[in-house]
Amino acid sequence: MPALPKHAAFERVRQDHQRELVEDYVEEIAHLHARHGEARASDLAACFGVSAAAVSKVVARLRRDGLVIARPYRGIFLTPDGEAMAERVAARHRVVLATLRRLGVPEEVARADSEGIEHHCSDETVAAMRRFLGQAAGTDD
Repeated sequence: MPALPKHAAFERVRQDHQRELVEDYVEEIAHLHARHGEARASDLAACFGVSAAAVSKVVARLRRDGLVIARPYRGIFLTPDGEAMAERVAARHRVVLATLRRLGVPEEVARADSEGIEHHCSDETVAAMRRFLGQAAGTDD
């Protein structure tokens, strides 16, 4: 397979960064619902260390993209598309984390690194990680 031209590789990284924020929010909304039964803007602001205005801007984008339902003074809920994205991101995260652990990366470092790496792995890379871990294509752990 020929190498991508340098500008094409950078374009992919730019796209990954744009998707990263969306995926982090969707994943955290799913976690908050699982842990607390709801996700509120104030919870997201505390989690990400940002202002309520910053959360509001991202939630508006998620609404525009059809990933969440949010009404003023109410919780934030994932749509079916948002739930599907959260499941994909969480599965990819588990594979990246398991790979780092298998490579001998210390637990604390593996957890921190997996938070960023997960967003930049192609489906092909995740499939290779699964093979490395000896996992069948349909499993997540």
